[in-house]
Amino acid sequence: MPRFSIIVPSHGVAGRLSQALDSVLGQSFGDLQLIPVCDAPDTPAEEGPPCPRAAEGAEEVAAGYAGRDSRVTPVHSPPSAGLSGARNAGMRAATGAYVLFLDGDDLLLPGALAALDARLAETGDVDVLYTEHERAPWWEGEPTNPAAPLLTGAPEGAFAPAALPRLTGVQLPAWSAVYRRAFLTEHRLLFPEGHFTDLGWGGLVTLAAERTAVLRRTVVRHRLRRQGSRLNLPGPHQHALLDQAERVLARAAELGLPVERTGPLFDQVFAVVLKTASRPERLLSGHRAFFRRAARLYRRHRPAGHQLPGGSVGVQHRLLAAGAYTAFRCLRGANQAAGGAAGRLPRPRMLRTRLRYARDLRRPLDPNLAVYCAYWGRGYTCNPAAIHAKARELAPHIRSVFLVEPGREHTMPKDVEYAVIGSHRYWEVLARATYLVNNANFAEGVVKRPGSVHLQTQHGTPLKKMGVDQSTYPVVAAQSGSFTKLLGRVDRWDFNLSANRHSTQMWERAFPGSYEQLEYGYPRNDVYYTATADDVARIRRDLGVPEGSTAVLYAPTHRDHHTGFESGLDLEAFCEAAGEDVVVLLRAHYFYDRGGSRGSDRIIDVTAHRSSEDVCLAADALVTDYSSIMFDYANLDRPIVVYADDWEVYQETRGVYFDLPAEPPGVVARTPGELAAVFRDGSYAGPEAGALRAAFRTRFCQFDDGRAAERVVRRVLLGEPPEAVPPVIPLAERIPAPAAATLVRS
Repeated sequence: MPRFSIIVPSHGVAGRLSQALDSVLGQSFGDLQLIPVCDAPDTPAEEGPPCPRAAEGAEEVAAGYAGRDSRVTPVHSPPSAGLSGARNAGMRAATGAYVLFLDGDDLLLPGALAALDARLAETGDVDVLYTEHERAPWWEGEPTNPAAPLLTGAPEGAFAPAALPRLTGVQLPAWSAVYRRAFLTEHRLLFPEGHFTDLGWGGLVTLAAERTAVLRRTVVRHRLRRQGSRLNLPGPHQHALLDQAERVLARAAELGLPVERTGPLFDQVFAVVLKTASRPERLLSGHRAFFRRAARLYRRHRPAGHQLPGGSVGVQHRLLAAGAYTAFRCLRGANQAAGGAAGRLPRPRMLRTRLRYARDLRRPLDPNLAVYCAYWGRGYTCNPAAIHAKARELAPHIRSVFLVEPGREHTMPKDVEYAVIGSHRYWEVLARATYLVNNANFAEGVVKRPGSVHLQTQHGTPLKKMGVDQSTYPVVAAQSGSFTKLLGRVDRWDFNLSANRHSTQMWERAFPGSYEQLEYGYPRNDVYYTATADDVARIRRDLGVPEGSTAVLYAPTHRDHHTGFESGLDLEAFCEAAGEDVVVLLRAHYFYDRGGSRGSDRIIDVTAHRSSEDVCLAADALVTDYSSIMFDYANLDRPIVVYADDWEVYQETRGVYFDLPAEPPGVVARTPGELAAVFRDGSYAGPEAGALRAAFRTRFCQFDDGRAAERVVRRVLLGEPPEAVPPVIPLAERIPAPAAATLVRS
């Protein structure tokens, strides 16, 4: 009886089969049986002589080797039986004490069999001897050893599987272990039918084993295919993954193993399941059915006392356990929507750019250079633009450069100097600038230099949970990425702007750091106190608002559980029901600004308009759901209606800092009918609405008084002491910009 039987399925790899067979027959340890498994049309796979057909392909290659070496014993298996059928056919022909598997395009490394024999002599007759393997790129790159972390810390000699519970077998391919043939026969272990057979095999074998051992040496070189693994191809075969998962988990349940063993097995099985569930392109169709079946398996087999993994994996576990298919499906869309712009901000990747950036970081800071960026480079807007404009007035000696993403250069005012994100000049000014101003965050690769000053301006008052407060809300936590990296970016901040005391408190919670809070108001809101009646009239003409009409700004927020823009309201029907003089200014969230238009005769799409402040000035009233624009618009002391048709869903999925319907800035409508009615009867601008708005303004318009930009420039860019900065004007003394229509103010 030979020491080893090496089974080599050969379907589709005739070109490399000879290399695999040579790697076995060339071993220094020669007590072996080599079993190539050839394709054959006959249904039962059976042992026999070399394939009788003189055909091109693996059959001919195997026949040639069998003719030259008596240790080679080809067998046949029909392609329809798949990889599992081929391996099972090889096991039926095996006569060795131990069985190994080798894919037909992989290699058995030199000295592997001698090392295996020596290790088995040390450990005795173990059921399974696990080994390391190499994953070698098909063309270039360094090989990896993915099995090494799993085998680290294993006992020196033979051990029971309970001694190393993380070694479940499901994460290792079949050719990363050696199996005692008598053990396989005794437990009637065969490769399960269907795809993902390694998962089923590995899990079942480990569950049956009583004595195992580890060889800390690479035995097989797995050569990755250029086209990738067949298992990653899209198709209905992806559903077979759940068959294998259920097979393993059901067997573990039958054995009544403790959670110390079933917990790691459960986590590793569902790591594979979630990988497929998060890639619906692999399933083509039936993604919902796959997810629902996976959720049932999860709930049925989750061990008692099982602890959820941390991070984004834990988020996926929670969604799967809850059967939250819609939220899970939207994770990718939410990631793309929320992170798309930020993801396009590159680190300096090319060698020449990296070298230039490194060189510029060694040059002294330019004390008269300031860099500005808004919304990941969308253009000249928001607080950074307002600060930039005031700096040109109060600090003309400071050269200001605005950052803009490629393709949006046309949005920049002609007299504003800019740098395109990703260009050499972009990295140069970021390296040299003393002042860096942003309403989001600079690219991950930007270095915070000693002596530089980073100002985070924010871009709204927080109603929804922000920063690390998002961690307990699965959908938004998944899109937020690494909170560790987020806090690393927060550590670059020297100053953080706040428009009200509520924001100050929430920023401290959401973005814990050592920065200084500047309760100066939002510079972008200065215009709400400095604009004139002529300015309002001009803006309305520019936007195309008809003379004498009531312009209602409709500005819904982004939904993390939606993948695209959904207005949530039939605007044409609203216009008809609200009154013949009503027109709607539609401003979708900036995530959905694609430069197109959703307008009609009575609906003016202002989503792509550069300035949300202009749009607010043009509007006679605001209708929003949960957008932070309500806090800015409240400065104008004009009517606000909250359209809260899905408040409970938003509260549950996004998380909020206070109960908006209980503390609104005006009338709250729950249905389209209610919304139209408050405009028809005028209650949207009535005394009750005014009282609600007055309380809201007292709380949230605390520091916005028309001089926020001046305070910021004096404190941050000119370095004036806090006591020299102009004080905030009391709310009662402020006079907002006039509205086009005569409305009752609070």
